Amino acid sequence: MDPLSDAIKENGADAYVMYASSRDADMRYLTRFTTSDPFVYFRKPGEKGTIIISQMEVLRASRESPAAVMTRTGAGLPDILKKEKDPLRATAKMIAGQAGKKILVPPQFPTGLTRALEKYCTVLVDNGTVMSMRAKKTKAEIVAMRRVQNVTETALGLGVALIKKSTVRKGILYSKGTPLTAEQVKFTMHSHLLSCGCTAVDTIVSCGKETAIPHMTGTGPLHADEPIIIDLFPVEEASGYYADMTRTVVKGEPTDEIREMYDTLRNAKQLAISLIKPKVTGAEVYQAVVDFFAGQGYESDTRGFVHNLGHGVGLQIHELPTVGPAGKALVAGNVITVEPGLYYPGTGGVRLEDIGAVTARGFDNFTTYPEELVL
Repeated sequence: MDPLSDAIKENGADAYVMYASSRDADMRYLTRFTTSDPFVYFRKPGEKGTIIISQMEVLRASRESPAAVMTRTGAGLPDILKKEKDPLRATAKMIAGQAGKKILVPPQFPTGLTRALEKYCTVLVDNGTVMSMRAKKTKAEIVAMRRVQNVTETALGLGVALIKKSTVRKGILYSKGTPLTAEQVKFTMHSHLLSCGCTAVDTIVSCGKETAIPHMTGTGPLHADEPIIIDLFPVEEASGYYADMTRTVVKGEPTDEIREMYDTLRNAKQLAISLIKPKVTGAEVYQAVVDFFAGQGYESDTRGFVHNLGHGVGLQIHELPTVGPAGKALVAGNVITVEPGLYYPGTGGVRLEDIGAVTARGFDNFTTYPEELVL
């Protein structure tokens, strides 16, 4: 099975071409080569891919990438530059010379380079073949993601421990004599992640009324008796794979509304997990949770349950498949989150999030961290 070769043939193209750095998840997936500088990848049907890079990267690329390695000199770029002084047009001519007269490119291909290429060849835009390929993980990818999730759980546990050990003064949490802030909790978690070769950005540690805004990252002192949402989604630098999890905690006594929302949320998450299996669509799992919430008196609109139930995770934190209204049939090998949430301005919000793999038997949950609302 070779979806990329099939896509090239179906479009009548000579080759599939990418131009990006390894920050592009498709490029990293196809080449396993890491660099912050953009480079060329092309692949013809039935052949392994080739990357075109500078001479200084040849040895490293040969070690890291399963693709064939070609230098820019070997691809003729210096000779092209003798006549074509514009670097973009010269790169386009080099690509056309290697890939052919009709090329297939991903949707995110640079527009300027596309225009330059059109002087030398026909450019067709693919419908996301590589993105779809990435949605079904191999055993090695799943091992990597489990590893990152284990680190994530330890880091989140350190953040929760800070909150649990804190003392309360006039409704504010204190640690070692000073107010415990969202920034301190993030720093503690991020420090552990860094020690394990992982990094995180946009980590959420929100508190109180701001928890009603799902992606409010949070800042300042944390409060007693208020919900605190911690959403942590780091990436492992060596492999490029992400993990993702969320827990909601309260230091002190939550309101009755928050308790009821949390209990409903736990049941919704378990319902969703029980439904996940191959051939079931992400839309069906999402709708089951919407219907469950409705039966408990919670809406799914601009209040209540306001987002998708989950998403794919891999070389990007959000990728296919979707577990929401547009979700298609799940397949074994998908790695997805299950993250119901309830949000009410003036009251606050609660969210729980697990990550795991779709298997022939159902959902293999990578997440083992406990669900403990009251600390």
